[in-house]
Amino acid sequence: MTEPAKRRASYEEILNLPEHLVGEILGGKLYTHPRPAPKHARASSAIGGMLGDHYDWGRGPGGWWILDEPELHLGGDILVPDLAGWRRERLPTLPETAGFELPPDWICEVLSPTTARLDRAVKMPIYARYGVPHLWLIDPDLKTLEVYAIHHTQSTPHWLLLATLEGEASVRQPPFDAIEFSLATLWV
Repeated sequence: MTEPAKRRASYEEILNLPEHLVGEILGGKLYTHPRPAPKHARASSAIGGMLGDHYDWGRGPGGWWILDEPELHLGGDILVPDLAGWRRERLPTLPETAGFELPPDWICEVLSPTTARLDRAVKMPIYARYGVPHLWLIDPDLKTLEVYAIHHTQSTPHWLLLATLEGEASVRQPPFDAIEFSLATLWV
């Protein structure tokens, strides 16, 4: 006997969620989690502001769009990373719609106890499958930054860990290695 086909979650379900929840559709399944706690929000805001200042808003190397919680529409998956960046040479203007169909050049997920497993086990492979070149994972509880680059093999793309930094370490990592900052600026 075969199992009945599982119904795929719809975008309508995301739109109908209460405002205090973030919704994502990963592999056809709806996942929800609450808005970030203060430590998580602080780390995300700090890294976004720092990179935006140097790469997006014109006081440094430039050439990027750095956005908080963009909605990515990658195939049938709808993802909402904490931060994402696109090189302006690939995305000259921002789209008029809420969702981005062009995969970002960099994604940053700020891990929390409610999202860490999902970010690592479900979202990271999706980002790799769509060829996102750079991924950073920030853990405000452990005060760490993990820096990954996509690695292509003959079979499937996967993540290569480039560095794990902690505490107050100096950060100069791709794709933003033209600047240096202290990891301590992310912690409350």
